[in-house]
Amino acid sequence: MWQKNINDFDRVVAIGGGHGMGRVLSSLSFLGQRLTGIVTTTDDGGSTGRLRKSQECIAWGDLRNCLNQLVTDPSIGSLLFEYRFAGKGELAGHNLGNLMLLALDNLCVRPLDAIKLISDMLKIESQLLPMSEFPTDLCAHMECGTQILGEVSIDQLATPPLSLGLMPEVQATREAVLALQQADMIILGPGSFLTSIMPPLLLAEIAQAINESSAMLVFVCNLVAENGPASQLDLMSQCRWLESRVGQGRLDAILAPQGASDAGEWQGRVIEAELGELELPHRHDRLKLKLALDRIIQQLLNQR
Repeated sequence: MWQKNINDFDRVVAIGGGHGMGRVLSSLSFLGQRLTGIVTTTDDGGSTGRLRKSQECIAWGDLRNCLNQLVTDPSIGSLLFEYRFAGKGELAGHNLGNLMLLALDNLCVRPLDAIKLISDMLKIESQLLPMSEFPTDLCAHMECGTQILGEVSIDQLATPPLSLGLMPEVQATREAVLALQQADMIILGPGSFLTSIMPPLLLAEIAQAINESSAMLVFVCNLVAENGPASQLDLMSQCRWLESRVGQGRLDAILAPQGASDAGEWQGRVIEAELGELELPHRHDRLKLKLALDRIIQQLLNQR
C-alpha cells in the first residue's frame, strides 16, 4: 500500500472546501478516477446562502468551485457553469453553476446524482462527494456558553470558539465513508480551518472512518495567516483540533510553509516546503504541492 509517490496510489481522498480544496484537486487531477474529494457543505454566505434560505438545500458553492477546478477541457458548458449574474435584481450575484446544481438536485433523487450529471457534462473523471446530503449549519460553542450559528457569523468572531458542532446533526454521505475506508492517502486542507476543514470531521462517520483507516493522513497548512478567529490558532492548536476528531497521534505528516510556527508535540511530523506560486505567494502552486506530497511519502517510507 505504501508506494514511492502519489501516482502509485490507487485511491487518494481530499477533504475540505473553498479555494484551498480546489487547488489540491487541481494539483492531483491527473489521478482521474483514483481521486475523490469530500467537500464541505455548510457555507451560508453569498449566492449559496441565499439559495439555502429559499430552497433548504445543501451548500453548493464549494462543490461548484471544486468541479470547476477539475475541468481540464474548457467548453461552453464550463464557461456557463462559472457565470455569475451582474446588475441588480433577484439574480444579481448568483452563480449559474449553483442554480444548475440546485435545479438538477430538484430533478434527481439525491444531491449526489446532480453532481454526477454535472461531472459528466464537464468531462470530469474524479469523484466529488458532499460531506452530507442533508442541509446543516456550522455551530460554534463559545467559552461564555453562547452558541453562534452559521459560517458567516463564525468568521466574524473576535476569538476562536471552544468547540464546533453541526446543527442539526446529519449523516455523512455513505460514498464518502466508503472512499475513506478504501483510501491509501487522506489529505486535510488547505483552506479556512474552522469553516472549511473542520466541518466534515464533525460528522461521526467520517471521523471514525479516518481514525480506523490505515491510509496516510496529511494536513496541508495554509501559506498565510487567515483572517477571523482562526488567525489566533497556531499550528500546534490546529493539530490539536484535528486530532480531537480523528484520534490522537493519527496525523502522519503536516505539510507547512517554510518558517511555520512551532507545532509542539507534532513538530517531528512537520515537513516544510516552498509551496507558493511566484505571482500569488499565498496560493499553493500545483506542481510544488504534488512534489511535496511525493516527498512526504518518501520520508514516511524511510521511517518504516
